Amino acid sequence: MADQSGESLATHTVQGPTGEELEIPAVLPVLPLRDAVVYPGVTVPLSVGRARSLAALEAAGEHGYLLAATQRDATVEQPEPHDLHHVGCIVRVMRTISSRREGKQALVVGVARAELGEAIELHPVHTTRAIPLPEPPLASDEDEVTWQRVIQRAQQVIDLRDDMPSEWKTFLSGIPTPGMLADLIASNLAIPPEERILLLEETDPVVRLLRVESHLEREITIAETQRALRDESHAVDEDPRRRERMLRRRMREIQDELGEADAGLREVDELRDKAEAAELPEETREQVDRELKRLAALPQHAPDRHLVRTYLEWMLDLPWGVETEDVLDLAHAREVLDADHHGLDKVKQRILEYLAVRKLAPTAKAPILCFVGPPGVGKTSLGRSIARAMGRNFARASLGGVRDEAEIRGHRRTYVGAMPGRILQSLKRAGSRNPIFLLDEIDKLGSDFRGDPSSALLEVLDPEQNQSFSDHYIEVPFDLSRVLFVATANTLATIPPALLDRMEVIELPGYTEAEKQIIARRHLVPKQLEAHGLREDKIEVGDDALEKVVLEYTREAGVRNLERQLASLMRKTATRVAEQGPDTPFRIDAAFVSEALGAPPHLSETAERAGHPGVAVGLGITAHGGDILFVEAARIPGGKGMRLRLTGQMGDVMRESAEAALSWVRAHADDLGLPAEALQPCEIHLHIPAGAVPKDGPSAGIALVTAIVSALSDRRSHGTVAMTGEISLRGRVLPVGGIKGKVFAAARAGIETVVMPRRNAKDLIEIPDDVRSQLTIRLVDTIEEALGYTLPPFEAPSEAAAESPAVSA
Repeated sequence: MADQSGESLATHTVQGPTGEELEIPAVLPVLPLRDAVVYPGVTVPLSVGRARSLAALEAAGEHGYLLAATQRDATVEQPEPHDLHHVGCIVRVMRTISSRREGKQALVVGVARAELGEAIELHPVHTTRAIPLPEPPLASDEDEVTWQRVIQRAQQVIDLRDDMPSEWKTFLSGIPTPGMLADLIASNLAIPPEERILLLEETDPVVRLLRVESHLEREITIAETQRALRDESHAVDEDPRRRERMLRRRMREIQDELGEADAGLREVDELRDKAEAAELPEETREQVDRELKRLAALPQHAPDRHLVRTYLEWMLDLPWGVETEDVLDLAHAREVLDADHHGLDKVKQRILEYLAVRKLAPTAKAPILCFVGPPGVGKTSLGRSIARAMGRNFARASLGGVRDEAEIRGHRRTYVGAMPGRILQSLKRAGSRNPIFLLDEIDKLGSDFRGDPSSALLEVLDPEQNQSFSDHYIEVPFDLSRVLFVATANTLATIPPALLDRMEVIELPGYTEAEKQIIARRHLVPKQLEAHGLREDKIEVGDDALEKVVLEYTREAGVRNLERQLASLMRKTATRVAEQGPDTPFRIDAAFVSEALGAPPHLSETAERAGHPGVAVGLGITAHGGDILFVEAARIPGGKGMRLRLTGQMGDVMRESAEAALSWVRAHADDLGLPAEALQPCEIHLHIPAGAVPKDGPSAGIALVTAIVSALSDRRSHGTVAMTGEISLRGRVLPVGGIKGKVFAAARAGIETVVMPRRNAKDLIEIPDDVRSQLTIRLVDTIEEALGYTLPPFEAPSEAAAESPAVSA
């Protein structure tokens, strides 16, 4: 500790807060402050009660100077020098008043910042050498801008707060120095003690201004929020729901402050906040409010509590007001659809038409589309492409094997484990109320004692009703009118008529061999190369290899089996590449295909099977697309009259067609040149192979007649001619359906000529040119015309030949 002699006579010239020069003693009594911070230029009342503090105040005298320093720990009763912050404020005592209790009240004004130097004396008065800290002047015009900006922020706070008079704004504008402005504002804001000490220790006025500005911005935010709450409270009479929300928020804040927050009530409040944020329809909001009140009234461990909470969570998770914006750029949509799928022009055009209508009439109702076609033609993936082209979310519900109506409409809440149906579940996963919704395998819906799901779908797929779809679980209407529903099916035969009537059917008959090769080249081969870790720049797939795989290893309308064959081919390639090294180039040609895939499972047998009397080649439609079918007829002599025997799982309609065919042949036996013995009592046995597969429909009429006439006249039908068409007893050939799929099947099977009803000529427009160029199409109106193309001309036997005896080996 230094000697005090001569120290008390030394002085410092200090610049006061307003710029005046003051003579301050170099050694000053120290006044420790528990939690107060005094800034220069600020007048502060202080309560002085400790003995050493009173002695310091007495030593300073009236209008004397002290060094006020804040304690590091406010609980220390006799602070030593190390217990004080190293920077304090030189203050001048303006007035002292004895208090009623022990101690005094002192009114002091801050003069200048000073660092606590070497302690001179500790008892009875703590005195120390004060080292004034000068304040640097403003360095640039930018500092002036900061000064004025802080004044504006402070004036804004005064405008927002009712407890600050407006005269203060004028006072702030008249403060002479930026440092004094920062100190004055800091002393009037609710700033944490640590931050107050940092502001006192900082000598640069610009830095202090920037720190004070951040606190002013916080004050502005708080004041604006308080004003908004006041305005909200003034409007409660007009909106009771807002009043309730405000009161509940205040009650939650009070409970949190008291530490009495209840977990159950907090859960209810969270759900209520979520309900307020959701864009719920009025009827739905009322239902949610009722359930929230019910949940709040239930005890924490009540059995029904989790049921109510689950219901509310479902209600609030549904996309009541969430909607994506459609991308109505037709060029972009066409580009996306073409990039994802080859061909399918009719489907793509229908989607572009819908987008064009949406662009011109935004409120137009969405169509209900149904893609019908064999497996593997891209029905499901087409739904995803439509969603990507339109910028919508995608939802999918698989309906195959669904037999319970509740799967569509949901279960009522009285059942254990109840939940919404698949429609609302899929919408929740999609996250918007206007997705592309794919109803997959709609033709495979079932029904049993639990109800008929197809009947429940009538409301979903009716544009006049689905704006208020009712699910048994949520018990309030949900608007499905903005959803674009796309259904897929393999056949229309199993779809109920009422449901089919609500959908716009678009047929996808399948791909030609040329289209399959293009799809394999563009889509399947790159996909399989990546899936098997093969590099496109090292693996070359020849056109002859793709052609061989398509023609000899697959026979389908779609490309699913083609992809499986390519995957098998890539596995064999990966084995070869792994043996030779990953950087070794490799070419897949037709020879490697034969080596890797083995013997071709599909070779043309049409000519061989049709090269016998009594066999005709027909065309039919199955769930897997178009296909050829062989109609076989045999004459068995004996019995009474001409009888008909049918095998091969023929349906009722096909059986009636066979009876009509036999009746027409018997009625026109002379015109057909049938020998007399052919009409003798016998049994005509008609069989269609693949007996395990049910067959039905009238389109095999021409084939049935051809097979019967071929068997009775012992003439072979043309093996490269396939036929389709319904017949009448008058000999007319009537139109049939599925022409496009049947023509594709004929081209796949190597058929050269197709005989069909003339009234189906309109359907040939949909046949691609490359397929039509492979076939000769013969259009007929009568059975006689058809037989002229399906059977060779009848030649009557000569008399010599007729009289000569039969020769047998």
